[in-house]
Amino acid sequence: METFDPAELPELLKLYYRRLFPYAQYYRWLNYGGGDGSRERMTKNYFQHREFSFTLKDDIYIRYQSFNNQSDLEKEMQKMNPYKIDIGAVYSHRDRALKEDFGFKHRLWVYSGRRGVHCWVCDESVRKLSSAVRSGIVEYLSLVKGGQDVKKKVHLSEKIHPFVRKSINIIKKYFEDYALVDQDILENKESWDKILALVPETIHEKLQQNFQKHHNSLQRWEYLKKTISSQDNTKNDKCGPWLEWEIMLQYCFPRLDINVSKGINHLLKSPFSVHPKTGRISVPIDVQKVDQFDPFTVPTISSICRELDTISTNEGKERNEAESDIKHRTRDYKKTSLAPYIKVFEQFLENLDKSRKGELLKKSDLQKDF
Repeated sequence: METFDPAELPELLKLYYRRLFPYAQYYRWLNYGGGDGSRERMTKNYFQHREFSFTLKDDIYIRYQSFNNQSDLEKEMQKMNPYKIDIGAVYSHRDRALKEDFGFKHRLWVYSGRRGVHCWVCDESVRKLSSAVRSGIVEYLSLVKGGQDVKKKVHLSEKIHPFVRKSINIIKKYFEDYALVDQDILENKESWDKILALVPETIHEKLQQNFQKHHNSLQRWEYLKKTISSQDNTKNDKCGPWLEWEIMLQYCFPRLDINVSKGINHLLKSPFSVHPKTGRISVPIDVQKVDQFDPFTVPTISSICRELDTISTNEGKERNEAESDIKHRTRDYKKTSLAPYIKVFEQFLENLDKSRKGELLKKSDLQKDF
């Protein structure tokens, strides 16, 4: 596996920002079609009003930056070589509900470079939502609540909301493979004690004794289901399918960062930035192939810079020095393992542009009708 040495980061970032970072696609995305020729768009230069923040070496933090155009951004990034890039006005939500329950179409899913996933919702109508409306959406999507000190993080009411029921049905399809086989959540006493903290104390002793007689998580989960389904509901103890569903949701439903999602001025890590601890690039995820996505195969800045060195060595001096830097960069990233992720980003931008043009045509037709 590719190793990453943080001590090499300053030199690697210089090469990355000079020859590999996809500035053209990045600008196209953040400009939201601004300056595409229409009168409406010319009054809305989104890029110039976008806040950027750079974290430099030794945790020097520079916030409230803005740039007139792509060229200004490029020059500043190549001058500063930021360790981390954050962008204002962001979201971080669940995919199925965003599409089906709210009708959000343009969602860019980006791997953080370590353990998280960010979702940028780029529909024009969403960008105009107030903090209050955003908070309502996040509350609607939040099922897992509470920090490390809270053991039981999911509480279902007797009347199950359709959104919750849909989520449970999705989790049921994957729970055995994901939680019981891959995660092995009932592997040993240390792990099953966490499950016991979520069920009534009246059945703890029975479960402890019988879990030791079973050989794996699958068998223990089946016994747990039979035990809780056989219990009578009381005023204090919730049993039956509700308890089973709460456990499944706690282990499988995504945990949302509520503050990031509802705050208009909150910052979120930029796509194609570098995670300073892992060295991995924050890359877009192809949702059509999400089952194939493996965070451990995402390129690190070390690996793509090494690939670039190999390419440069092989090409020698064949490159025409008169070529523009943009052509250099286009050729460079396409020959590294960063290429498929930039292709995902470009496809997202194509769909966004088509939708934007369709909306402009619709508005034009309506004005003609009047």
